[in-house]
Amino acid sequence: MEKIPVAVLGATGMIGQHFVQILAHHPWFEIAALAASERSAGKPYGEACEWVLSSDMPESVRNIPVQECRPNLPCRLVFSALPASIAGEVEEEFARAGYIVSSNARSHRMEPDVPLLVPEINPDHLDIIPEQQQRRGWKGFIVTNPNCSTAIMTMALKPLMDRFGLQKVMVVTMQALSGAGYRGVPSLRILDNVIPYISGEEEKMESETLKILGRLQRGPDGHRQFVAASLVVSAQCHRVATRDGHLEAISVQLGRKATREEVIGAFREFRGLPQEMGLPSAPVPPLVVRDEVDRPQPLLDRNAGRGMSVVIGRVRECPILDYKFVLLGHNAIRGAAGAAVLNAEMLVARGLIQA
Repeated sequence: MEKIPVAVLGATGMIGQHFVQILAHHPWFEIAALAASERSAGKPYGEACEWVLSSDMPESVRNIPVQECRPNLPCRLVFSALPASIAGEVEEEFARAGYIVSSNARSHRMEPDVPLLVPEINPDHLDIIPEQQQRRGWKGFIVTNPNCSTAIMTMALKPLMDRFGLQKVMVVTMQALSGAGYRGVPSLRILDNVIPYISGEEEKMESETLKILGRLQRGPDGHRQFVAASLVVSAQCHRVATRDGHLEAISVQLGRKATREEVIGAFREFRGLPQEMGLPSAPVPPLVVRDEVDRPQPLLDRNAGRGMSVVIGRVRECPILDYKFVLLGHNAIRGAAGAAVLNAEMLVARGLIQA
């Protein structure tokens, strides 16, 4: 297929750099423009961007001139890595002008006509897009991916909910420093320390999960609406001194009794529409179950499936709820840039983006 031109908004930030890294060699998408703040506009990307990823900046983007985040870019699909403080207004401006926005920002996630998409879980939520366009008078539209810790957790909850039902979830996170951005946590705060508070994180995990695992159905007025999943989520979030990879300790109460072997089988057998369709960023398998007593670990497991797989271990009975386990996902890839790219691939597969 002919490659689809795309742009990255917020291209000089850490998540913007992950977008650039993923898109530089993508089989379906081609970087046509990179956009950032006014102070970066006009400079070559190699000069404007302080590259902080472990691999080198792709040569193909070094000389691309950085533009301002305005809807005059030579493409129809844009990936947003903008900070939440400005993302809402800028993304709406692009959607109004006819652009398709695949956003990593939180600004529109919980809006009643915007899909909060994890393609393995709720691809049918894309059916609300025509109503989003009609209600807002937009030529384009916005699709969002979840908060990084939510994106990782819901991948493990989905097969449990489908097979056994799900009533209660308790999660304690140990989240990597990169989730706060490159300069997000001063070294003297995090060295020899754990910070037991991440602003808004617990609330996002508790609310976004219900939307993702919920249903899209028609209301009494004939319009589609999201109905939250009927389960309770309790989250406690912590920042720890790892670079990448969010580790989460989860306990669940199921809707019916299940053996440990059945629970592990549900994880191992789980596949979603992206795997069935063979989308370029879809990991196979999406859930990796480790049998070792001390896995997963961020250093060893965060890059599973090129950073798109979620790794599960220590599955065992819980004396308070039913089962408990530990999971790990790459927060900047599966939880951010890679998730938004997979969302865009699903849009292409559904015919909502065309070359």
